[in-house]
Amino acid sequence: MNETDLVVVGNIVNSPQRTRLPSGDSVTNFRMASTSRRFDRETQAWTDHRTFFVDVECWGDLGGNVSHTLSKGDPVVVTGEIYTHEWESDQGRRSRPQIRAAHVGPDLTRGVADFRRSARTLPQTEPAEEPTDAPAEDPYAGRSTDYQVGEEALHEADSELTDARTAVPALT
Repeated sequence: MNETDLVVVGNIVNSPQRTRLPSGDSVTNFRMASTSRRFDRETQAWTDHRTFFVDVECWGDLGGNVSHTLSKGDPVVVTGEIYTHEWESDQGRRSRPQIRAAHVGPDLTRGVADFRRSARTLPQTEPAEEPTDAPAEDPYAGRSTDYQVGEEALHEADSELTDARTAVPALT
């Protein structure tokens, strides 16, 4: 299956709106504008060129984070799948581009952000029965692959690997 993924850099045009659907899912929608800029040699200044407007939809936790973090006018970087949203209206068949966002973040070339990691909720599942052919000791049993809050690392570094590596000198 081919998907058309892209990255769009621009500004949020309207306040992100979060909606809870009858299915229990939630989605946050906003519109963004991306204006290309050109350097005008005659005036020796940058000028705005064309503007691309696109609707963005953010599902689940991403949508919640967007609705709590970003607002109208904020510069953002959005990555995701672009597709054509189509519908019927009184004027006939209509369409517009839309992005199903995979990632949304503030554009740090235009400002600073205070990032806070949100707590992840794991779905409640019944414990699975252990297979009879499983090894007796599993060093990763009971460990989560998610990051933990605090200064501790998830796993200890393997000293055989880290001691043998040397730092690459910085290019100056």
